[in-house]
Amino acid sequence: MEIILHAGAHRTASTTFQAYLAANAAQLAGHGIAVWGPQRTRRGLLAGVTGGPGAERARGRIALNLEAARRAGARVLVVSDENMLGAPRANLREATLYRDAGERIARHVAAFGCRPRRIALSIRGQEHYWESSLAFAVMRGHRLPDAGLLDRLVTQPRGWRAVITDVAAAAGGAEVMVLTHETYAGLPEKRLWHMAGHAVLPPLTHAREWLHRRPDLVALRGALRDRGADPARLPEGQGVWRLFDAEQRAALEAAYRQDLDWLRAGADGLARLVQEDWAGTFLVRQKEARQAGTTSAARRETRGQAHGTDEGRMA
Repeated sequence: MEIILHAGAHRTASTTFQAYLAANAAQLAGHGIAVWGPQRTRRGLLAGVTGGPGAERARGRIALNLEAARRAGARVLVVSDENMLGAPRANLREATLYRDAGERIARHVAAFGCRPRRIALSIRGQEHYWESSLAFAVMRGHRLPDAGLLDRLVTQPRGWRAVITDVAAAAGGAEVMVLTHETYAGLPEKRLWHMAGHAVLPPLTHAREWLHRRPDLVALRGALRDRGADPARLPEGQGVWRLFDAEQRAALEAAYRQDLDWLRAGADGLARLVQEDWAGTFLVRQKEARQAGTTSAARRETRGQAHGTDEGRMA
């Protein structure tokens, strides 16, 4: 049984992907693909994996569940939980990007008792990653970020290249696959197709249900008002909350371009950036499935928002 760990990152449509997997779990099981999402991993299955006295019990618990999946006929197991990589609140508190990613991934790999076939990561432009993380933090009661924090987020040197390098070092020889949020945020079926090694045509049911999107300015002002804070501290208007000035945005965009250039150049052999190699095979198989009458329901689903700008992508 091949094990694929989908380790996030946060704010890259991971909740949408996990909801898609859960909604199609029965159909995927018929193709030999088992799914463990947060509704399972966060209910005790992975408790203790990252250290402490519960680590040994965690390994035993995971082994029992792996054996059960094998006996049920699973050929591929997809484990999706972005908390494997770390926590957004730690990123904001330390003003850095997943400082402990390598250690955490190493502990998860060890807990499974065997080398995963691949570890999948999703990344996105740092400007939008940080803005989305901060918006959710404020919704959950954190104070508004000050200019000092924004400056630290822009100037801190740790980008996706560092995170990917740490994950690759901890992967135990597993392939590290990287997908960009900008391409795959609203396309969970194509994300799964890559993760599962093109083994099956993923279903299109529930493939356009976008979840856990970034709260907009209206929602944020309401959250501040509800807890007695001054909503006027936020900008007027609607839409997403833009925190960085033009110079800061340019710096973050340049850092992301460098990360992508490194990935496109081969990432020093550490990781593989998923390119548009699905375009031919995937679309042909979609057409075959439609002709067989298997996607009639999916054809009635709408694409959602426009796909050409960040506002039209997953927030």
